[in-house]
Parts: sequence; structure tokens; C-alpha cells
Amino acid sequence: MQKKRNTIVGIVGLGYVGIPTALALGRKGTRIIGIDINRKRVDMLNKRKSFIAEISDETLAQSLKNFKATTDWGEIKKCTVVLITVPTPLTKNKTPDTTAIEEAGKKIARNLKPGTLVVLESTTYPGTTEELLKPILEKSGLVAGKDFFLAFAPERIDPGNKKFAFHEVPKVVGGINKKSTDLAVKFYRTFIPNAFPVANARTAEMTKLLENIFRLVNISLVNELKMLADKMDIDFWEVIEAAKTKPYGFMPFYPGPGIGGHCIPLDPFYLSWKARELNFFTRFIDLAGEINELMPHHVVTKVGWTLNKHKKSLNGAKILALGVAYKKDIDDPRESPALEVIWDLKRKGAIVDYHDPYIPHIDIRGEIMESVPLSTDALKKADCVLILTNHSSFDYGAIAKHAKLIVDTRGAIKTKEPHIFF
Repeated sequence: MQKKRNTIVGIVGLGYVGIPTALALGRKGTRIIGIDINRKRVDMLNKRKSFIAEISDETLAQSLKNFKATTDWGEIKKCTVVLITVPTPLTKNKTPDTTAIEEAGKKIARNLKPGTLVVLESTTYPGTTEELLKPILEKSGLVAGKDFFLAFAPERIDPGNKKFAFHEVPKVVGGINKKSTDLAVKFYRTFIPNAFPVANARTAEMTKLLENIFRLVNISLVNELKMLADKMDIDFWEVIEAAKTKPYGFMPFYPGPGIGGHCIPLDPFYLSWKARELNFFTRFIDLAGEINELMPHHVVTKVGWTLNKHKKSLNGAKILALGVAYKKDIDDPRESPALEVIWDLKRKGAIVDYHDPYIPHIDIRGEIMESVPLSTDALKKADCVLILTNHSSFDYGAIAKHAKLIVDTRGAIKTKEPHIFF
């Protein structure tokens, strides 16, 4: 890899990982070429127009002075470092869909030049970098670890997190050989002070999965305990607050309508799929996934029970859902449990509207819904107000005051009233 002053970084995939990475590099003055198959997105970025709510146009303009976006894969020839930040979804059968990695690898291979460092950041199963990506890139005629260098360094993007800036989160790095690891660590330390090298790419791949499995299992655990606490007439939110007073041996996780986003509900199943190749069964992952997928239907059952308690049928009831993003204060509905909740409510005959200040429209299995204005009148007209995402902008005092009935899946309302159910 060339010296820093000559480094040109190619970022393949200009989404929720690629853009924050480009911003961090851009603040250091690095020249960046962003490549994406979405022409509309490329055009927006070249005009420094953001499609991510928490990243302003001004931020793009200030940080991306040496950046250009393109759909031309030939630009890879100019790059000394190539980062792959493409989506890694699951199929309907919960098997890994590595199509984007494979397609990116093929196009990079056609334009790969000697000495280039290629780093995969997309979350995937242990072995992907060496077993899948390496052979594709070597179709260039270059040998990995000798003619070009290859590593895995998992993204650690947490949308909406105001506590830790991008550069403050350590970067785990594992190459296919020592030279690849050393070069990747040296590169990341140009814009992330703490780059943590591990033995190899598989170790880095497993590290990312451990982080997400840890959260999946623990959130699913508290969701299960919340359902039990409801049957025992125990305020589980109060239980969590009490448990938090212990200064050691406890880490709080919070219940909700399910786990959403691009990582936690998906990535653990990359490992469970890979484990089956070894005749090993990841029972904790599968059980946690089962509980998580049941949560939206549990919420619908609770709404029906609450309405019934107030002599109102779910069928025909007017439901106002607040928040459809998968977490607070972001504009991302990917894998959001709110979408499944709304679909199930509508399937059971409820008349559902939603409001989300960050997401103007959603697709509920082919039906496009538009966000409605949040007003006192809307709150009063709803038979039940259902809080699915606890955005900071919501006036929870006004919601508690004007709504007839509330089901709060996030513990957002702190006052306890007879018409509020947690």
C-alpha cells in the first residue's frame, strides 16, 4: 500500500455504513471514490445531498471535499484501498444472502491492481473472506496476501448513538495473513486511533457475530421475562430500574415489540447457518430468534386484550401507531418490528394509522402507508394509541393526557395511569 499522502480509498456500497466511513475518512483529508449501483443515490451524494436523516447536507459538504460517487467500477483502478460495505441480508429461509459481496468481488477483481488492500466490512459468517471473497478476487490473476492484500474489519455503526463518535469506536481487524493484517491496521489508524488486530479474518468475523448475538440473546431474554411479569402483574420496567442499582454483574437490556435493524435480527443466523455445516446446533441463537419473532404478535394480542378490557373489539378499532423506525431518533425502518405489528393489526381488522417524524411512508407487504400528522385530535379519535418507537420528539405528557387508551411497548411514558398499559 502506498504512503498516506497517495492513498485513494474506494468505498463499495454507499449506505448506512459506507457514508459514515466516508465522512470519517474525509475529515482526515483522504481522497475517496464511492461506488454504488444506485444511480439516484450517486447523484444525490455528488450534489452533497443526504438521504440519511442524522447526516445533514452541510455535514456532507464539509467532510466530503475530496469525494466523488460513481457507478463506474473502472474507478477501482485508481484506488490503493478498497472497502466493501454492501448489504448482507438473509433469504426468506434465513440462509445468508451473500450476492452483494459476490457481485462486488467480481467487479473489483476486473479492476484490481497489484498492491491494493481490500477490506470486507459487511457482517457475515466466519470464513467468508477466505472461502468466498478471496477466490473471486484471485480471478484477477493476482494472489491474495502476496500481490494484493485482504482483510476483514467489521463495521460497528450504531445509528442514533450520540455517545460514541465513529472514530471513538475501536476497529477490529483480521487479515488472511500477517502482511494483510498489518497493512489494514496501519490504514485504519489513519482515521480511527484504536485499531485492534486479531489473529485472522475468521476471528474478526466471529467477533462481530458475538457482539450481535450477545444483544439478541439478552434482549430476547428480557422480552420473555416481560411477558411473564405481565402475567404475574409485576411492573417489569420497575424491576429493571431496581436491578440497575447493582454496581456489578448486571447490564440492563430493555423489552420492546421486537428487535429490528440491519444487524441484530439477521447476523446471528449467519453463524447458525454456518454451524450446521459442522453438525453443530446453536440453540441459544435459534431460541432467541424465535422469541424475537413472536414479540410483534404478542404486542397485537396485548392491544386486543386491552381493548377488550375496555369493551372494544380489535376488529374495527382505530389504532394510532407512534414510531415505525427500528430504534429511537433514526429514519431507518429496516426489519422494524413495527411493520409486522401494523400488518397483523390490519389483518385482524383494525383500522391503523401511523405517525413517525422521520419516516414519511412505509411498505406493509405491498401496501404503502403515509405518516399522518400527530395532533390532539388524532390522539383523541384513536381507540388505542400504540407506542412502538420511543422517539425523543414525542410529547409523552400530551399523549398520556389526550389518548383514551395507550399501549406503551417501550416504557416511554413515566406516569402510571389506569388507561396506560406497559
